[in-house]
Amino acid sequence: MPLPDTLAPYFEALAFAAKQHQYQRRGGYDALPYINHLIKVSSAIIQIGKEEDENIIMASILHDVIEDSDTTFEDLKEQFGEAVAQIVTELTDDMELPYARRKALQVEGAGQLSAAARKIRIADKASNIRDIFSYPLDWTEEKKVAYLDNSLAVVDQIRGTHEDLEAWFDQSVQFAREVLSQTPNN
Repeated sequence: MPLPDTLAPYFEALAFAAKQHQYQRRGGYDALPYINHLIKVSSAIIQIGKEEDENIIMASILHDVIEDSDTTFEDLKEQFGEAVAQIVTELTDDMELPYARRKALQVEGAGQLSAAARKIRIADKASNIRDIFSYPLDWTEEKKVAYLDNSLAVVDQIRGTHEDLEAWFDQSVQFAREVLSQTPNN
């Protein structure tokens, strides 16, 4: 049976993201391909967020492509449209800044994100928390806790965006806290 035309744009976005992230691996995750993260975020947007907007789904697949590759806004606009490129740009960190500054800017700028970008940010944070506290990772406990605290600060700025995604985020935070409570010296 042929693939429905309605799925074609998503597979184009997945193929594009896979190519742009092809040599990237999640650090400390037994070298898991980075595309796994993008699939998890877009899956959450679809399954938990019940999202049907094509631009939001494609942006969730592509949300890290500008910051992690040489892809530009213009590249995304040409291939996927201005709406997708704009959402991805909103979610793009300036990788030339130190890690702590990037995370602080996420908190400061969360309230200015569009509704579409807010949904993706919530799903991204929840997915990252689940990975950070599930897989072997070469982060110290202090860095994991700092990421958790930063994620809470970001999502607290944009609560009221999407009840189901926020509930999943809160479940992810609870999961992380349970993992931390089982860690010796806690």
